[in-house]
Amino acid sequence: METPGLVVHGEAEPFSTALRSLINNPLYSDVRFVVGQERQEVFAHRCLLACRCNFFQRLLSSEPGPGVPSPVVLSTVPAEAFLVVLEFLYTNSAKLQRHSVTISFPLPLMGTVHTLPHTPANLERNVHQYRKKYGYLSQLCLEFVVKALDVELVCEALQVAVTFGLGHLQERCVAFIEAHSQETLRTRGFLELSAPALLPLLRSDKLCVDEAELVLAARSWARVGAAVLERPVAEVAAPVVRELRLALLAPAELSALEEQNRREPLIPVEQIVEAWKCHALRRGDAARGTPCRRRRGTLPREHHRFLDLPFK
Repeated sequence: METPGLVVHGEAEPFSTALRSLINNPLYSDVRFVVGQERQEVFAHRCLLACRCNFFQRLLSSEPGPGVPSPVVLSTVPAEAFLVVLEFLYTNSAKLQRHSVTISFPLPLMGTVHTLPHTPANLERNVHQYRKKYGYLSQLCLEFVVKALDVELVCEALQVAVTFGLGHLQERCVAFIEAHSQETLRTRGFLELSAPALLPLLRSDKLCVDEAELVLAARSWARVGAAVLERPVAEVAAPVVRELRLALLAPAELSALEEQNRREPLIPVEQIVEAWKCHALRRGDAARGTPCRRRRGTLPREHHRFLDLPFK
């Protein structure tokens, strides 16, 4: 009976160091990428990429012709993100920085949030391709983002989570914003959220912010979107504005909001009318469809004692 051979393992560190030296190294490179809007040239090695990643295997399956092969252009991929992906493929490890992970994952090789088709079928296909391409690396990056969440990062992470259907990340982002609502509403990231990403926030009972401040934040968000999209403020706000709980505002606040709404339409008139009905009848269920639940950060007002649905 033949004696089984002995498997000998060398040290991992020298092996990893040797492979790391090949990252973006023109020595022995047989494929070039032109990456990002800056068109940065990145050198790589076909056989290594193909055996480590199904996406690159398909991308590089055709044999290069004679002469100097044309570079592979990935104009929507941030160069910094692409180099992090290469580092992981070459060495099975990568050093993640919060500023590079924020937008870089899971966006590399798939375009940005704004260029992706947003129909359910296309979104599901993109998510499937993303997970298939990145596998364990994607999981590591998502775990890193969750651990690195802060006020400046969280809205950007929430946008990625909503766009790519990353439920766990979305839950963690919403929970973070619920605990740091006022600070988050003042960030640029909040103003740049898409309507689908803003909706789970406005539907939350646990936001630590008063409704009056939330209305102001929603107006600022809609103004930014209107300027970018060149559409009316009310049109931009339409998908989310129904989630504002106007019945929580005091009569004087509601009157001021109504006057401002005449000058700059944001909220449908019938939604304001429904809030007035709650005040007139002193019942939270007086107007069907009007949210009357107090949020965690709702400041007390005299008329709240008539509402039927206190926060629990």
